[in-house]
Amino acid sequence: MSAQATSETNFFLRHEFLIRRVHSLLGIVPLGLYMVVHLATNASLLNGTETFQRAVFLIHSPGKLLPLIEWGLIFTPLIFHAVIGVWIAKSGKSNSSQYRFRSNKRYTWQRWTGFIALVYLFFHILHLHGWFHIPAWEAIIRPLGFGAFRPFNAASSLVQAMHEGGGFIWPAFYLVGVLACVYHLANGLWTSGITWGLWISPNAQARASKLCTVIGCGLAVLGVSAWWAAVSPNQEKTVEMQGIENRMYDAAVESGMVTPNVEKRSEPIEETAEVAARERQSAE
Repeated sequence: MSAQATSETNFFLRHEFLIRRVHSLLGIVPLGLYMVVHLATNASLLNGTETFQRAVFLIHSPGKLLPLIEWGLIFTPLIFHAVIGVWIAKSGKSNSSQYRFRSNKRYTWQRWTGFIALVYLFFHILHLHGWFHIPAWEAIIRPLGFGAFRPFNAASSLVQAMHEGGGFIWPAFYLVGVLACVYHLANGLWTSGITWGLWISPNAQARASKLCTVIGCGLAVLGVSAWWAAVSPNQEKTVEMQGIENRMYDAAVESGMVTPNVEKRSEPIEETAEVAARERQSAE
């Protein structure tokens, strides 16, 4: 082992108590809280395009301050939580092969869902947001189907992104990723309680386990609802969504709720819809 690696390891070991607690706290606030809000916002699409687009307009209303908010409250905590999570997973060992305790199995699942969630978020951000809003970078990734989400045409661009290529790969990928994130958060609440000394006794842990199971089931329902809202609309419905979004955009700009921004809007998809309609008529 190199001197640098040894120094880094010693640093983590010297500050392990603090690092683990910061890691645990960030997993709940702001990351866990943000995930709940994010899933609820996406699930609001089930209530209609207007509900979803109003929520997205509100999120983007800070304008130029939005990147600071995203990096300060989402991306920086996420990077820290992911890096420390990988270190904990690599340095920790489960004894589930020796002791058939349910908590050991949960520890193993927590590690695996953490890895799955990390891969999922890596590609989720690339797929919808493109990682970086740099014109040269976007010119490379957008022809490949990445950076597909347009906030000012939120519902229609989300649905189109889910059906990119006409296959089931993206819908399946998102379903697995969302459920992995849900389990990781729900079980993470339970382990965080142990880390912070909130439930130490077996009885307290059993009660906490039931509570976290209820929370996990509720989040799973919310997550699947958000997933279904994005994958279920057909092409005709997507065109209808874009028409509603365009009318709402004009009203939002006029009221000063959002600043005009061409980069946050989609190209018209009416022509694509006409082609799809002709194909359906031919099939009939």
